[in-house]
Formats: sequence, C-alpha cells, structure tokens
Amino acid sequence: MSPFAPLQNDSFLRACLRQATDHTPVWLMRQAGRYLPEYCATRAKAGSFMGLATNVDFATEVTLQPLERYPLDASILFSDILTVPDAMGLGLSFAQGEGPRFAKNVRDEAAVAELAVPDMNKLR
Repeated sequence: MSPFAPLQNDSFLRACLRQATDHTPVWLMRQAGRYLPEYCATRAKAGSFMGLATNVDFATEVTLQPLERYPLDASILFSDILTVPDAMGLGLSFAQGEGPRFAKNVRDEAAVAELAVPDMNKLR
C-alpha cells in the first residue's frame, strides 16, 4: 500500500512521460507568493522568510496554496536556493529593502575549505 493519497490529477506526470492528456498541463513556478493573502499569513506565522523556508509544515503549506486557489496541474516545492549556503555556515540574513546578505564571504580556496558539510539529519 502506498503511503501517499491517490492522485486526483496526474495530467502533469502523464505529460512528463509523453503520454496523452486531455489538456496541456499547467504548472506554477513562482518567485514568491507575496501576492497571496494566505502566503502572507503563513509567512507571518513563520516569523521570517527563513522560518518559512526551513520548516517542513510551512514550506508544504505555501507549496500547496496556489494549487488550492487555482486550477493548476502541478507546483514546485517551495524552498530557496540560499538555504544551501546558509546550511554551510555562511550566515544568511535578509535586510529589509536590501535583500539577502551573508555574514561570511567566500573569496578564496581557504574560505571554501572552511565551509561546513551540512549534517542531513539535523536539517530534517
């Protein structure tokens, strides 16, 4: 028995397998959900963008929000590429109106050697 609920819409998966579909599947890849009130509410609960991106429940919630609102066939798992260098010890922060910043810079081979290899068990 599969641990997953039965699919209600497999159009995107069938299209990926080059199988016939009754319509061209639509999927959503978005930079951010700032236009959705429910995204803003979830982000407020998370306390910060990184709180949103590093919490499985919050990330799942914002991944599914567009699917619940619009008749889409698939969505991209919510995350942020900057969570990787943050987990490697670069100290990511977001300055209001300025965007992301790292506490440490990687400018030479010695700095690369100092990067941490994340413990995957601690990231769960």
